[in-house]
Amino acid sequence: MPKLSKEISNTVIRRMPIYHRYLSNLIDEGENRVSSQRLSELTGFTASQIRQDLNNFGGFGQQGYGYNTKELRKEIDKILGINREYKSVLIGAGRLGGAIARYSGFRTSGFNIMALFDVKKIDDVEGLPVLPMEDFKKYVSDHNIEVAIITVPASSTEDVCDLVISSGIKGIWNFSPHDLKTPDGVVVENVRLNDSLLILSYYLKNLLEEEEN
Repeated sequence: MPKLSKEISNTVIRRMPIYHRYLSNLIDEGENRVSSQRLSELTGFTASQIRQDLNNFGGFGQQGYGYNTKELRKEIDKILGINREYKSVLIGAGRLGGAIARYSGFRTSGFNIMALFDVKKIDDVEGLPVLPMEDFKKYVSDHNIEVAIITVPASSTEDVCDLVISSGIKGIWNFSPHDLKTPDGVVVENVRLNDSLLILSYYLKNLLEEEEN
């Protein structure tokens, strides 16, 4: 992959998983190649935008042919970093934490959840150990953990974040209701489930109002 000469915008990065998802669907359907126009029809982005996005990373297509679906997905794997494994732990073994731990799709994206941590005593979740919080720092150090997934209540989020950062973890996937801000050298992705639900509510409200009028 060519060395990048400029910083890629957050907007472009957030479109890459969408391309990855549709490419995976095409591969599952036995499609070996795809044009930017076809990707445009699937994703809703313009063909020009798709080509521009991919050109930020080298392009990968051939004029008159389009893109090899498997090769393009492999390149996007590299762009997104999911061609490697991230040793991960999950903090908060409640219902949401348990559901995340059970979801096999995280492993196929490179995130290997090795253990869960909780203030309550729980034997295991899907065969994964649930350990007490006082063991957190030692476990992270012993197992070279890189990512922490946080699913604790908002009241505990800041304390947990401080613990995670002080333990040397560089990546945080935050499902708690409280958005986190991290210092340089630590990346965080705040997942706002309720925001998505409110957006659904907005569009549903408008649809129902149109049907009533």
